[in-house]
Amino acid sequence: MPNQLFPTTRLRRLRKSETLRQLVRETRVTLDDLIYPVFVEEEIDASVPIASMPGISRIPEKDLGKEIKAIQSEGIKSVVLFGVSHKKDSIGSDSLKADGLLSRMIKRAKDAAPELAIISDNCFCEYTDHGHCGVIDGNHVHNDMTLNNLAQQTVICARAGADIIAPSAMMDGQVAAIRQALDEADFIDTPIMSYSSKFASSFYGPFRAAAGCSLNGGDRKTYQMDPMNGREALRESLLDEAEGADILMVKPGIAYLDVLARLRERTLLPLAIYQVSGEYAMIKFAAASGAIDEKRIVRETLGSFKRAGADLIITYFARDIGKQGW
Repeated sequence: MPNQLFPTTRLRRLRKSETLRQLVRETRVTLDDLIYPVFVEEEIDASVPIASMPGISRIPEKDLGKEIKAIQSEGIKSVVLFGVSHKKDSIGSDSLKADGLLSRMIKRAKDAAPELAIISDNCFCEYTDHGHCGVIDGNHVHNDMTLNNLAQQTVICARAGADIIAPSAMMDGQVAAIRQALDEADFIDTPIMSYSSKFASSFYGPFRAAAGCSLNGGDRKTYQMDPMNGREALRESLLDEAEGADILMVKPGIAYLDVLARLRERTLLPLAIYQVSGEYAMIKFAAASGAIDEKRIVRETLGSFKRAGADLIITYFARDIGKQGW
């Protein structure tokens, strides 16, 4: 049967020039949408490049203030901080101290750029000698013991000046425990951005090297999500919303757009997505080989996150976009 709408309807009319394409563009990505991850290592004197993440380095703690000012000058509005600790133990006790690395780097970043939104990544994998995200009891991570420590850790971060608390440990009940602890410590206005649908993904590999949190045994599959489960991901995020989360996150990004889109239909909360280290590395290495156009691929992937429903994007490409105007 012939198309009764053609030739009256021609969709190409609005694509014939760049000006027209921009006028009708449905999805836009700006620096306002982006959050830049920063790795901060104590007791080093110079930046340490991450071989598996070209362009990314561990920043010496003493240089963090200067780095944060540079990031802000490039137009970035928010950073999430990851500590590389030299004082690890079985429970990550350094992150529970008011003078520990986690607290120090938040305060140093906030002092350097008061208007920048400082997000604390709240977990224990960077501070434990076993690399797991909580307290080991026998041969597994003990959920409720970890909750107690997370509650302490997040209050310390809020006192240090964190604008947003971002729990990533994937413990059941973590948002409720953290919300209660923050409220009792008079941080009722400090929002929680929960890593609510965080999968046990193979895309995290380069991050382990960057943050120095590779496991000494086992895996994280008993607390991070099975990558094959979409409905369970919605349950995880909606439970976190019920517990008091202010922002929900899906992690990783490109392989979980279906989860993000389905979650967008179920909640009115702001949604974040994390374009993780493996996604970054694949694009960087493919571009270096000449296989793809890096700038265009980055814009396309970030656009796919916004199109699927993300309001915020954590991405290692944020500084490239800020400096080069991508």
